[in-house]
Amino acid sequence: MDNKGYIILGIDPGSIKTGYGLINAVGRSFFHIDNGLIMPPKGLDFKDRIGFIFRGVCDVMDEFKPNAVALEDVFIAKNAQSALKLGHVRGAVMSAAAIHGLPLFEYTPTRVKQSVTGNGRAEKFQIQEMIKILLRLKEAPYEDAADALAIAITHAFTV
Repeated sequence: MDNKGYIILGIDPGSIKTGYGLINAVGRSFFHIDNGLIMPPKGLDFKDRIGFIFRGVCDVMDEFKPNAVALEDVFIAKNAQSALKLGHVRGAVMSAAAIHGLPLFEYTPTRVKQSVTGNGRAEKFQIQEMIKILLRLKEAPYEDAADALAIAITHAFTV
């Protein structure tokens, strides 16, 4: 990392809403660039939702030119079908990173929560509030975008 910074794209994968957040890490400081949601239109077949998410992630990568991608790692889901769908979304993100030649790093939800709030069992609203404070935002981002920013910040703490 140099004094120009290191742009990190954090991704919180989901088949209905995939959150993304970009930060610029400069030394031990980090700055908000952008955040948002990639939301496939309702009614799309699952394969088409995956394609929509893939293209959306590629668009973000093309626009912001990150140096690295940080992705939420798989967690144990109560529902096997949900875990399988999440795996497909993660595969789309990994493929986007691969074709853009970007290194990809994975962090568990517990590690992200611990890193950002100091509590590995933090609630969504706690993450949102800490992101608001850490990035000096006027308001807290939507929860999936806040999670993505938290994933990016977790990576910034490790580089």
